[in-house]
Amino acid sequence: MALTPNDSRHALQIQAGIAGRIAGHNFETSLAQTINNLPCPISQNPLPEYLINGNPEISIIKKALKVLGWDNCDMVEAIALGSLATAEEGKKWLEVNGMRVRACKSDILLTLYNNDLKFMETVGVSVKQCSNRTPTNAQLYFTTARAFCELLRNNGISVSDVAVNALRQFCGDNVYAPKDNPTDLVGRLTDPRRYFWEEINKKGRIELETILTERQRDITRLLLQKAYINDPYAPELLLHLTKKVPDGQPQEFALYTIDELIELSCNYKGFEKKKYSVRKGSYKDPVGVQHDAPRFGIVQMQRGGQAQHPEQLQFNLQAGYFYNI
Repeated sequence: MALTPNDSRHALQIQAGIAGRIAGHNFETSLAQTINNLPCPISQNPLPEYLINGNPEISIIKKALKVLGWDNCDMVEAIALGSLATAEEGKKWLEVNGMRVRACKSDILLTLYNNDLKFMETVGVSVKQCSNRTPTNAQLYFTTARAFCELLRNNGISVSDVAVNALRQFCGDNVYAPKDNPTDLVGRLTDPRRYFWEEINKKGRIELETILTERQRDITRLLLQKAYINDPYAPELLLHLTKKVPDGQPQEFALYTIDELIELSCNYKGFEKKKYSVRKGSYKDPVGVQHDAPRFGIVQMQRGGQAQHPEQLQFNLQAGYFYNI
């Protein structure tokens, strides 16, 4: 659905976001076309490293072969899907290998053919990009507190109603914000639109922290692969253009199988809370006031806070994670 700006500044933010999505989809389409023009056969070995300089198309195919356990492939077909989720002209869909795709966590689908096995398999690729000279956070999952908890429940992770309501406090859902509770506004010096992590219902917060600690690996996989209900092609690879490089220089990119990225993330860090203060916006924190920012591995979670979707829950890949893990 097209966004409605609240003011001229918000209109510029929307315009920048649309331009960024268009640029991203153009890259995905161009990459798919390049892959379709690759000479075959292509061999798995030698496998690419995680962080690479150059063109990603050959490396993507080699990683896909690793996922499939194939030594080589005789033909590859690539289709860009990223524009499906943000199409402005109503719902769109494509049919791939007999499967109707309306929304997909994968941005590119690779169908690989192996004549020796007389077989074909499809591998999804999630694509992240950065248009700045230094790496920035990459959005991973954007939802509501209730939808996120429902995602956990649907995948065998128990979440109590107390924990759900605590997360709704964190997001500032209607009737769950300080502004909806006059007694909590008395003497409040911080944002009245939401409760910060350290302020939410203690029992619910402890439960959430326990879940994020004990089920970190499972939750990381859900965020990377399960954004859409009945997604027929959850990604098995993640390609991340790390930063904008000067013209004429080789592009730096990170490339992982989803299994590799989950393992690296969990080995990097467990659940933790990082201190921060609000320094921008309408509700800056008084000097000395700090809040807890929950994160686990390379994933950080926060209240969305955007003008159009203030009550959403947002998960990001931390800026520069590919250098740290």
